[in-house]
Amino acid sequence: YVDNNGNRMPGNVFSVGSGSIYAYGVLDSGYRSDMSDTEAQELGRRAIYHATHRDAYSGGVVRVYHIKEDGWTKITEEDNKDLHYKYAEEKTKRSQ
Repeated sequence: YVDNNGNRMPGNVFSVGSGSIYAYGVLDSGYRSDMSDTEAQELGRRAIYHATHRDAYSGGVVRVYHIKEDGWTKITEEDNKDLHYKYAEEKTKRSQ
């Protein structure tokens, strides 16, 4: 993790900001060291969704980027409302 002051901290999972406590709940329960890129991106998406859904100051758009040594790629940009209905539908299907 590198913060806006250039401080670097080692680790595998980070969340910052007022909604980070909600994101950490998702990250702590879903992170595995052997995740595929797609799995990691979905975990990040869900973590950001939960932070934005529960914290009024976290915004309403979930942006997922894949950052590598040679640059970054934008994966998705979705409205939190759309993800809310998508995840609610998935939860309903699982419970049936």
